[in-house]
Amino acid sequence: MLKTVIIGLGDISPVHIAAITSLQDKAVLAAGCDTDEGRKASLPPGTAFYADYKEMLRQEKPDVVHICLPHYLHYQAARDAAEAGCNVFAEKPLALNYRDGLEYAKLEAANQVKICICLQNRRNKTSEKLMELLKSGEAGPISGIHGTVAWKRSKAYYDAKSWRGIMSLAGGGCMINQALHTMDLMYYFAGSPIKSVKGTIAQILDYGIEVEDTAAARIEFENGVTGLFTGSVANSRDEAVEIEVSCEKATFTIRNQTLYRRDQGGETILARDDVPALAVGKAVYGNSHQKLIAQFYQVLQTGSGDYIRPQDALMVTRFIDAVRESSETGKTIRF
Repeated sequence: MLKTVIIGLGDISPVHIAAITSLQDKAVLAAGCDTDEGRKASLPPGTAFYADYKEMLRQEKPDVVHICLPHYLHYQAARDAAEAGCNVFAEKPLALNYRDGLEYAKLEAANQVKICICLQNRRNKTSEKLMELLKSGEAGPISGIHGTVAWKRSKAYYDAKSWRGIMSLAGGGCMINQALHTMDLMYYFAGSPIKSVKGTIAQILDYGIEVEDTAAARIEFENGVTGLFTGSVANSRDEAVEIEVSCEKATFTIRNQTLYRRDQGGETILARDDVPALAVGKAVYGNSHQKLIAQFYQVLQTGSGDYIRPQDALMVTRFIDAVRESSETGKTIRF
């Protein structure tokens, strides 16, 4: 039985709490921590509460630490937990930038622990089915990938948690916060490291924030695949995220939690993401947190299996940095 604690009891923590408590034969949630004592009520009855996570680590000596903190605290908390000998399950983003991400990626080996980064959409049924098809080569080589996110975020969203609009605390805007999973899946499906990026960012909303609300980029991958990414929170509503992968013999599209194939025979549905009977948290979180957490705990208990390591999350961090750098310099950024 793995002894688990959570650092940060904000918006995403109920998803983690539900996933941990569902694994009754594998884990027990021993404690939670937040600087806001009012959030103690979000913990299951009998769960210890701390206002200082370092004290929680000392007192509880957990096997696994879940990190559900604002972006600027991710690396620091992961480092402290790893140095205390704890395994870590951490929310995205990996870090505020690629430089810090490289340091983060050293923590596993340096401290002999395992760290899983929550890029949970890689575990969606639609993602897994599409990866299976792409690896099989049945539809021929990939030629292009298009990913788009068109959502709405009001000024009140940034006012509610001011760190979201501050570059040094958030690490960015729509890319690192709303579109990171889409950008990650574009790289993941391409099956190749990124070669170069030419992009632009903008603030087309009059919110007085430091971070971008809109971004676009053209990507070249080392295997010759090209990609187009567009993302914005200046839309009138949250539209379905869409990722399209063009192959020689077919085009695959994920939208509305459904994977479609389009070829000469028309359009067919290949897979749909699981919809749990009791959804927890915001719809934009997706439904694969529990699956990824269960897989990680299985690895910790058995010593075998796969999980998403910090190293796996480095490319999307570099991708985001490159779009910003390209926008600032007007140049193509070569990796």
